[in-house]
Amino acid sequence: MVSSSGISFTGLGSGLDTGAIVRQLVALERLPITALESRRSTEQQRLDLVGQLGDLVKGLRDKAEALATPDEFFAYSSTISDESVASVTTSANAVAGSHTLDVLRLAATDRWAFDPVAARDVNLAGGAGQTISFAVGESSYSIEVDPAASSLDAIAAQIDAEAGEHVEASVVNTGTETSPSYRLVVSSKASGEEGRIRDLSSTVGGGAGSLDVEWTAPDDDGVAVSRNNVTVGNDAIAIVDGLVVRRATNQLEDVVEGVAIDLRSTTAGESVTVSIEPDREAVRTKIDEFITAYNEVVDFIGTQGTFTPSEGEDGAGTTGGLLFGDSLLSNVRRSLSRALFDVDLDDVAADTEGYSTLALVGIEQDRDGRLSIDERAFDAKFTENLDALMDLFADVDGFDNGGAEPNTPGSIVDTTEDSGLMDRLVREIDRMFGSLDSGDSEIEIQGVFDLRQDAIRDSIGRFDEQIERRETRLERYEETLVLRFARLEELLGGLNAQGAALNSILG
Repeated sequence: MVSSSGISFTGLGSGLDTGAIVRQLVALERLPITALESRRSTEQQRLDLVGQLGDLVKGLRDKAEALATPDEFFAYSSTISDESVASVTTSANAVAGSHTLDVLRLAATDRWAFDPVAARDVNLAGGAGQTISFAVGESSYSIEVDPAASSLDAIAAQIDAEAGEHVEASVVNTGTETSPSYRLVVSSKASGEEGRIRDLSSTVGGGAGSLDVEWTAPDDDGVAVSRNNVTVGNDAIAIVDGLVVRRATNQLEDVVEGVAIDLRSTTAGESVTVSIEPDREAVRTKIDEFITAYNEVVDFIGTQGTFTPSEGEDGAGTTGGLLFGDSLLSNVRRSLSRALFDVDLDDVAADTEGYSTLALVGIEQDRDGRLSIDERAFDAKFTENLDALMDLFADVDGFDNGGAEPNTPGSIVDTTEDSGLMDRLVREIDRMFGSLDSGDSEIEIQGVFDLRQDAIRDSIGRFDEQIERRETRLERYEETLVLRFARLEELLGGLNAQGAALNSILG
């Protein structure tokens, strides 16, 4: 029935479940919308798969970039003949070789201890204006002590507050628990001669005791002269390959290229040997990670692009994924193959040592496109000529496209004499994602991934518009059905009432 509060069905007038009829009719009209929603969901899944493939290709790019330049490709390990003398670490720009090391003196921090007092918590200053003065580097300090807060702990806290940039103060008990002897210790925060504390003096005294210190500079050999100079701030002195090296710390990081030496003890006149050698395992790890990343891309493309014919008479079959037939898969596969396997035949012909292709150094490709490594062959090439192996993977002389116009195939072609496979692969992948390095600047274009994702998003947008339009029409259709069936209920109700009245008259 139709009322001021809306439309409702009772079924009393017609004896029909008109509400169920309306729902069924609306459900039939919704079938095209359901089909559109299913197609939209499929497109969304395709978009997600394109994103997954993009992530895999970007991961491959990262692994290729780790091999694309000599600095990235090379990895070195270091050894030292006596690990108690120093520890040695290397970076990517290290150079293979052997070095001698003599450690004559370790770097030390300047430290001064004032004369002892019997208690650490009693005030020592006898009046205002008493000071502790010293200099460190180019900074000078004159700390005026408050007589009401002049215990060792209070003075140490005040020194930290006013001169904490260069020194730190503490209180140390050099006696026993039953017979303590407290000393105020001031230490420089910088090791070496430049961190030495100079002109240390104290006028604090007259209270419960006095805070005395005798400052005398150490001698020319860096040996303490004052009784209060606990340790002298000295530079480390070492002889590396016959050359004397002085440093304010025990870390020698800029003496041998790509090598950091952390001194631990002196050598007492006996040299130790530091050896820098190519790290076979580190290079192999990078190669293995690249192969794994490459195979993940190939496996994804293979799964998505597989078609399995049916054994039945209908000739139908099944596909491996929603991207079956998508040109993006073939574009990615061709680009990767072009970067790694399209080599100059003249270079191969001129190669007398066997370092011009991946296959020659032990990296094979099977019929499915997956890579694998022959460990014995690769290790032999590593041992025979590491520079030639590196040259296959890395770009030695940098990139120059010869002035090719931006956004042209030639803009990513290296015209220099040397162009490593990994550098070529990085550029091919960059082009897939719309980033081209022209040598002087980086150019942003739409790559195949951008184009494919935009196309799928446009398709999803069209489906959204169609679904929205059909939903609007369906709402109007449902409203019309409800109104018509409500009118029918009213009509049939009136006819039933008239029939009942006639039956009563005819009695």
